Amino acid sequence: DIKLEMPAINLDGEVSVLATVPEVVRSLESCAMTWQTLISRVLGEQLKKVPKDKGPLAEIDLWQEKNAPLSALAVQIKLPEVQKALEILQEAKSKCTGDLQRVLSDLKKHHLEAQDNAKFLSTLERHLKVISNIIPSLLNALRMVWIMSRHYNKDERMVPFMERIAWEISMRVRKVVDLSTLFRQDIPVAKKKLTEAKNTLEQWKKCYFTTCIQVEQSGSERYWKFDVKRLFEKTDYMASICQDMYDIFQVTEELYNTFIPELTTVSENPKGIDELRREVNIIIGPMEDLAFDPFSIESAHDWALVMEEFREDVSDIEEKIKRFIDESFTALRSAETAFDMLLKYKHIQIRENISKKLMKKFSDVLGQYQKELETIKQIFVQNLEDPPLCKNHPPVAGAISWSRSLLYRIKHTIIRFQEVEELLATERGKEVKQMYLKMSKKLKEYEDQKYYQWRERTEHVLPSLLKHTLLEPVTTKKSVSFALNFSPEMQEIITETKYMEQLGLPIPEMARYVALQEDKYLRYTSKLKAMLDHYHKLMEMVDEAETKLLKDYIQELRKILKAGHKRLTWKSVGIGEFIVQFTQAIGKFELLVHQIHHISEDICSKIRSIESTNLFKFPHSENGDTLPGAKEFFDYVKCEQAKDVEHMIRKYSAIPQLLIEVERRVASTNSGKSPKLASYYAYWENRIYQMLTQLIVKNLQTFNAAVLANEPLLQMEVVLSAPEITLQPNASEFEKMIVQSIQDCVDVTKHFIRWMRGTCIECPPQHDKEDEVVTFSFYSDVSQSPLVIEKAVLITQNVHKLLDSLSKFLNQWNRYDLAWKPDKAAVLDHLAAEKPACVIFDDRLQFYMKVAQEVTQQPLIKDEQFIRLHLAPLAFTVQENAKSWVMSLGKLLNELAREELFNLQDEIQV
Repeated sequence: DIKLEMPAINLDGEVSVLATVPEVVRSLESCAMTWQTLISRVLGEQLKKVPKDKGPLAEIDLWQEKNAPLSALAVQIKLPEVQKALEILQEAKSKCTGDLQRVLSDLKKHHLEAQDNAKFLSTLERHLKVISNIIPSLLNALRMVWIMSRHYNKDERMVPFMERIAWEISMRVRKVVDLSTLFRQDIPVAKKKLTEAKNTLEQWKKCYFTTCIQVEQSGSERYWKFDVKRLFEKTDYMASICQDMYDIFQVTEELYNTFIPELTTVSENPKGIDELRREVNIIIGPMEDLAFDPFSIESAHDWALVMEEFREDVSDIEEKIKRFIDESFTALRSAETAFDMLLKYKHIQIRENISKKLMKKFSDVLGQYQKELETIKQIFVQNLEDPPLCKNHPPVAGAISWSRSLLYRIKHTIIRFQEVEELLATERGKEVKQMYLKMSKKLKEYEDQKYYQWRERTEHVLPSLLKHTLLEPVTTKKSVSFALNFSPEMQEIITETKYMEQLGLPIPEMARYVALQEDKYLRYTSKLKAMLDHYHKLMEMVDEAETKLLKDYIQELRKILKAGHKRLTWKSVGIGEFIVQFTQAIGKFELLVHQIHHISEDICSKIRSIESTNLFKFPHSENGDTLPGAKEFFDYVKCEQAKDVEHMIRKYSAIPQLLIEVERRVASTNSGKSPKLASYYAYWENRIYQMLTQLIVKNLQTFNAAVLANEPLLQMEVVLSAPEITLQPNASEFEKMIVQSIQDCVDVTKHFIRWMRGTCIECPPQHDKEDEVVTFSFYSDVSQSPLVIEKAVLITQNVHKLLDSLSKFLNQWNRYDLAWKPDKAAVLDHLAAEKPACVIFDDRLQFYMKVAQEVTQQPLIKDEQFIRLHLAPLAFTVQENAKSWVMSLGKLLNELAREELFNLQDEIQV
C-alpha cells in the first residue's frame, strides 16, 4: 500500500535540458516533498515498533514486519523514473534535494539493518518453533548469527534476544507442565512431562556453555561472555522445581506400588488398605490448589514449606504402612500367597523403608506354612476313612486324588520357597522342611495302600462280573418283567480304571481290556435299557383282553428275551445280534398293538355314541302355555325312541366288522369265529352289555329327574264326574302309561342281538317247543339288572307320590260338593212339601250364588313337578251346577209363592 506518487509530466529527454525547464522542476520538487513526508512517516512508524511479547519469535516477527515496508520503499526509489527525477533536481540544484537525500540515507540505513536482521534471524525461526527438541541447533545458529551479523554481534542486541529465548523456553515448559491439570494426570504421564521439561531447561544451559567453547575455539575475536544470571537464573530455578515435582510423583508412585492386589489377598483388612490409599491421595492434594506460582523465584520460600510438609506426610504414611504390614502378617491366610507377594515386592519399586520391612517377613511366611502343614494333617486324619470326592470321581481313585491334592497343596508351596535359597537354610526353614517330608510320606503310603487294595479286588471280582447274564427276570403281581443286569460294580471298575490311568498308576490287563470296551458296554446297556423300556411300556399299554388276544406274540417276545437272561453274558459276542433281533420283534409287535388300539378306539367310539343316546326326548310346545296331553306326550317319546334305536343298531352292527379286522391282523382269518379271538369277542360283548345297562340306567335317571323337576312337560284335565272329581286320564291309566314308557326304554335292548358263543356273529332266531320264534338279545340280562329295576321302581314311586299330592289338592274342591252331590229332585220335593220360609230359600240361593262366584276366582292351572293340571272344565261344571241350583230353587220359590197367592185370592173371594 506504500507507493511513491510520480509527476504527471513527460520526462523524456536529456537531464540537463529538463533541469532548465521551470515547470518540470516545480512539479518534481512537489513530488520530492511528498516523497520526503511519506518516507519520514514510514521510518517514524517502523522505529516506534517493539516486539509484541517476550519471546524470541516476537523479535524475529518485528524485523520481518519492519523489513516489508522499508523494502517496498527501497525498491521504488531504485525505479528508473524516480532516479531520473532525482538527477534532474540535483542538476537544477533544487533546495529540497538536501533534506530528501538525508531521508533517503536514513531509509537506506534502516532498510539494510532490517533486511540484514530479518535474514539472519529467520535462520533461527524453525529452531525456535520446536525449541525443546533442537536447542543445540538453535544455539549453533545463534553462534553463526553472532559471527556473521552486522547488528546482532553485540551484547546489547544478543543478550536481550537470548533472554527472550530463555523466556520462551520457560513459557514452553509452563505450558507443558500445566499445574492446573498436572496432579490430576496419570503418574507415568506426569513424570514423563516433568522429565522432558527439566531436560529442556538443563539442555538450554548446557548447550550455551558448549557454544561458548565453540565460539572461543573458532578464533573469533568476539567471545560469548554474557550475563549468566540474566540468562539462566529463572530456568535453573524452574529445573529444580521440575525435579521436586518429579520427586513428589516418584514418591507417590512408590507408595501406590505398595498396594498391590496380593496385599489385599494376604491381609484380612481390605478397608485398612483403602484408608492408606486415601491418605496417599491426600498428601498430593495441596499441590492441586497452590495459592502461588511455584515456578516463580519470588515463591521459593512458600514452595520450600510445601516440600517440607510433603516429606513429613510421606514419613508418617510410611510408618502407618509398616504397622499395617506387621498386623497383616500376624494372621496370614496362605503361606504361598504371602510368599508370592513378597517375591513380587522384590521386583517392584517401593519406598526403601517399606521394602526392608517386607523382606523381614519371610520368617512369618514359614510360620504360616507350619500352620498349614498342621491343618493338612488334621484334614487327612479326620477324612482318612471317608475322604471327600470330586464330582464324578469313583471312591478309590477319588481318595487317591484327594490325598494327592493335599500333597500338592504342601509341595507346591515348599517348591516355591526354594526360589529363595537362604529361606530353607535357616533353622526354622530346616524344621519346616522335615515336617513337610514326614507329612508327604504319610500321604504317599495312604495312596499306595488304596491302590494295591483296589488292584487285588479288581483282579478277583472282574471275571465273575463278566459272567453275569444281560438280563434278569423280575416277577411282579401283574406279570414278569425284566431288568438290566449290568452290575454297578463293573461300571465302577471301569471308571476307577480310567481315573487310575489318568493318575499314572499301573492297570491290570483285564481291567484295561474292560475299560477299553466301555463305549461298547455303554452302547449295549443304553440299547438294552431302551429296548426293555420299550417292551415294558408296550406291555403296560396292553390290557388283560389284549394280553389274551396277543398271547402267541407275547410268548414269542419272551422266548427271544430268554436268551438275554439265560444264555448271553457280558463276554458273549452275540449281544448286538440279540438286540437287533428283539428290536425287530418288538417293532412288529408295537405296530400290531397300535393297529388293534386304533380299531379298539373305533369300537369304543361307537359304544360311547350308543351309550350317550337320550331315549327320553320330550316334545316342546311352540306356545309355552300349551303342553301336550299325557297320551300325546308318551306317544312322542316312544316315536323318538324308535328313531334313535335305528341309529344305535346301525352303530352296533358295525362292531363285528371291526372285530373281524382285528381277527385278520392277529389270526390272518376273517370268519368272525376264530378260536384265538374267542376271549376277545367275549370281552367286547361284555363291554356292550355294560354299556347297554349303563344306557338304560342313565336314561331312567334322566326320566326320574324330569319327573321330580319343577318344570311341566305334559298337561292333564280335571273333570267333575259326579259324585267324584277325576283326572283325564285318571291316575290308574296315567301310572300304566309311566310303566309302559319305562318298559319301552328297557325294550330298546331287545334290538341288540347277542353273538354266538366264541364268535362275533349274531345268533339267528330260534324256535321253542311251541314253535314260537325266540330272539337272543341283551334284554333278558339288562332287564334283570338290579340297577335297572331299582331305577324303574323309583320312577313309579315318585309318580305315585305325585298323583297322591294332586289328589289331595283336588280334595279342596269338595267344599263345593253341595253343588253336585245331593239328589236335586229329592231335595226340591222335600222343600216343596215343607214349604219353608223365604229365609230358608234366601240362604240356599245365597250359598249357590257364592259358589258360582268363588269358582270363577280360583286358579285354572296348577303346576306340580312335570304335570300341569287344567282346572277349567272342573270349574265350569261346578259353576253350571251352582247356577242350576239357583234356577231350580227360584222356580220352586216362584211356584210356592204363586200357590200361596192363589190360596190367598180364594180366601179373599170367599
